[in-house]
Amino acid sequence: MSMAEEIISKHAGQKVEAGDIVEANVDKVMSHDNAALVIKKFKEIGGKLWDADKIVIILDHRVPANNIKTAEAHKSIREFVKEHGIKNFYDINRGICHQVMIEEGHAKHGMLIVGTDSHTTSYGAVGAFSTGIGATEMASVWTTGKIWLKVPESYKITVNGKLPYMVFAKDVILHIIGEMKADGANYKACEFYGMVENLPLADKITISNMSMEMGAKAAMFGGDGKGYYEKEFEFDVSNISPKIAAPHSVDNVKDVEEVEGIEVNQAVLGSCTNGRIEDLRIAAKILKGRKISKWTRMLVFPASMNVYRQALDEGLIKIFVDAGAVVMNPGCGCCLGAHQGILASGERAISSTNRNFRGRMGSKESEVYLASPATVAASAIEGAITDPRKY
Repeated sequence: MSMAEEIISKHAGQKVEAGDIVEANVDKVMSHDNAALVIKKFKEIGGKLWDADKIVIILDHRVPANNIKTAEAHKSIREFVKEHGIKNFYDINRGICHQVMIEEGHAKHGMLIVGTDSHTTSYGAVGAFSTGIGATEMASVWTTGKIWLKVPESYKITVNGKLPYMVFAKDVILHIIGEMKADGANYKACEFYGMVENLPLADKITISNMSMEMGAKAAMFGGDGKGYYEKEFEFDVSNISPKIAAPHSVDNVKDVEEVEGIEVNQAVLGSCTNGRIEDLRIAAKILKGRKISKWTRMLVFPASMNVYRQALDEGLIKIFVDAGAVVMNPGCGCCLGAHQGILASGERAISSTNRNFRGRMGSKESEVYLASPATVAASAIEGAITDPRKY
């Protein structure tokens, strides 16, 4: 059986195969600021919470509140949490939902997890079958503890070779998305094998997180590779360059050499994709003793307050500030274009986030280039897209 079939079988109480439509019990459910909408739908249903201890709510998308509407939504969530005794509630001072779910042990191998965020695929890094759903469906899950789903076909993706100098997990997944395209794994459960199995957890999270950008239903590590797969793919990364996803699609992937020299007004380091301590260390190593370009703004978003504290202890925050960066609280606001770094028309950003759709980070007349933390840091120094290998 594939990992997806194995996990869903366990949670459905019956043996399942790809293509089956089943009802399965969930282990944990996650919502962020959009819990306000889930609460609204839940009240319309008029049910009872099936298990308050299995509900996790993490405020991270617009934190602190960026307008009155958001403030009211946050207030409604806090009141609901208090009323229903939801213990796993993390307010604006904790971190980005996907990082917190893994840090706090809510996501574990073999679990079935759903979240009201498309990048819930992140928990596949620890071997969970985790996927995103909508607010109305989540309201139903809050009531029943069950999810209705089609068992996805599985893809086996094997990555061979040794990573070249200044090439990282972000470059690997961008390379794969560039080859497979944005719809290359639509509603498929992707299992990763090969050299990526030996990468640190931080890198596995990056890969599982961004697999959503090729349509993956789930993106998992920790299997035995012996299941039945609809398709198998092999990639050799021994000689790849640092990668850039150019506007306005994540699968518009180019080698850094092809776009080097394009001016950037903003450099964004962090997010649920690349805001872990390992990512900050890479960027700090490049930025230490150097200054960010006078005409480029650099924003740093640690993935959680735990990461923030560790960066403080290691002196990384001082390096960022000394270089001229602005260090922000953990949050998603800049990535989704809600606040804390919105782009004006005609501006360009280079970012370690996960999406570069038109208007994603602000004006529809702005552009977003996706890259690794190393490429973001090097580009911030130069004020233009820069090959990190020169640093």
